[in-house]
Amino acid sequence: MIKRCKWVNLKNDLYVQYHDSEWGVPVHDDNRLFEMLILEGAQAGLSWETILNKRENYRKAYNNFDPKKVAKFNENDVERLLRDEGIVRNRLKIRASIKNAQVFMDIQKEFGSFDNFIWKYVGNSRVDKKYKKIEDLPVKNEVSDRISVDLKKRGMSFVGSTIIFSFMQAIGMENCHTIDCFRHKEIG
Repeated sequence: MIKRCKWVNLKNDLYVQYHDSEWGVPVHDDNRLFEMLILEGAQAGLSWETILNKRENYRKAYNNFDPKKVAKFNENDVERLLRDEGIVRNRLKIRASIKNAQVFMDIQKEFGSFDNFIWKYVGNSRVDKKYKKIEDLPVKNEVSDRISVDLKKRGMSFVGSTIIFSFMQAIGMENCHTIDCFRHKEIG
């Protein structure tokens, strides 16, 4: 029997697939980084499973997470998104996603890519953790604290340290699969 991290809902095929093929794998594509940043912010106060189940709807509603297009969203787009039952209809999160797209593009201009910006926080190399059980995983760390402060100074919101730590795990900046999980060795 395959051992996975205990947080995975084995009854949800999307969740299992996400864990088995995506979570913790290093991401260096800016559009994919933008997608994960927006989805992690949308998750605030909700479960990741809720967001994962709405992910395809988010891709349609957010022009496949093209930050250039999202940055140009206007009040009509905000209202359109608030009517979209396929996403989390929270005005603050929707407005934040648009502002965050604008800041994301500013970061791209300053650093050449968002990838260059975000990965510098871990010396451009994944941190390999060796957590024995899920309870050992922190909800944030010193790196996520620093990234959160930086992004907030630049004007982003829904980028608190806990959200950023989840983002870091998702995009593979830290390998947080527990050591008994088959994916720990595969991506480590």
